[in-house]
Amino acid sequence: MKFALKTIAASAMLTGAAASFAHVVLQPGPAVAGSTYDAAFKVGHACKDARSTTGLTVRLPRGFVLQDVPARTGWKVDIDRSGTGTVRWTADTPAQALPGDRKGEFLLRGTLPAAPGPLYFAVLQSCDAGSADWAQLPTGAAGEKLPFPAARLNVVAPCSALVDASGAWVRAAVPGQSGTGGFMTLAAGAPLKLVGVATPVAGVAEVHQMKMEGDTMKMRAVPALELPARQAVELKPGGYHLMLMDLKQPITAGNVIPLTLTFEDAAGAKSTLVVQAPVQAAPAAAAAGEGHKH
Repeated sequence: MKFALKTIAASAMLTGAAASFAHVVLQPGPAVAGSTYDAAFKVGHACKDARSTTGLTVRLPRGFVLQDVPARTGWKVDIDRSGTGTVRWTADTPAQALPGDRKGEFLLRGTLPAAPGPLYFAVLQSCDAGSADWAQLPTGAAGEKLPFPAARLNVVAPCSALVDASGAWVRAAVPGQSGTGGFMTLAAGAPLKLVGVATPVAGVAEVHQMKMEGDTMKMRAVPALELPARQAVELKPGGYHLMLMDLKQPITAGNVIPLTLTFEDAAGAKSTLVVQAPVQAAPAAAAAGEGHKH
């Protein structure tokens, strides 16, 4: 069954799908509108100049219906159901607080809104010294970098591909060059496989892997790339990537290339996602180590 295409601006930065712990974030990957969702908030550090996280308060967004908050050893939970609702975890003692050099996860479960679109959870992180309010929402300004962004979840329609794509780019090709590479980070909301790629700018498009064999870096096509649920998988120079061959037009910096990715779930159902990938020159570090053989 072929689902409808969903087009995204893949040059956007990772937010809810972030692989790092620079902020309080949700696990990467989208969720289906109207479904039950386990919101796992990841805390990767204490507040500035603090040694530990002693409390976490999540302000539930409008349309999200809280179902359950699993117990967390050494922490008490307070639930306020007035308004849109809040959930607050507080460490029982200083010894139970989350040290600043350790990562922790705080889980709640609820039903998502029926309408697709981004959903933002504002999170107040309390520490032994001060606090950090992760509540800022994007304004859409070019190059915007929020110091305290709210945790973001991409809520998609039931017939959409359950995948977030970010940081996409295609390497510029010199005149006469027959092939080039495409790169991005993918995060699936459920176990999927990337089984195909197509683009109007290339006669052949495949998923490839580069790896060392002896002292030689070699490249081969792979039939499928596993995308575990709620994990970011990076397609990058020197590893898994998209290979575009038999180029039909110049691939010059400043252009945008549409890439249609095809995914398959455990039941064999297929879905597609269209990613708009800007063309840019390869970073110096990537270009230096890309000698390879098919």
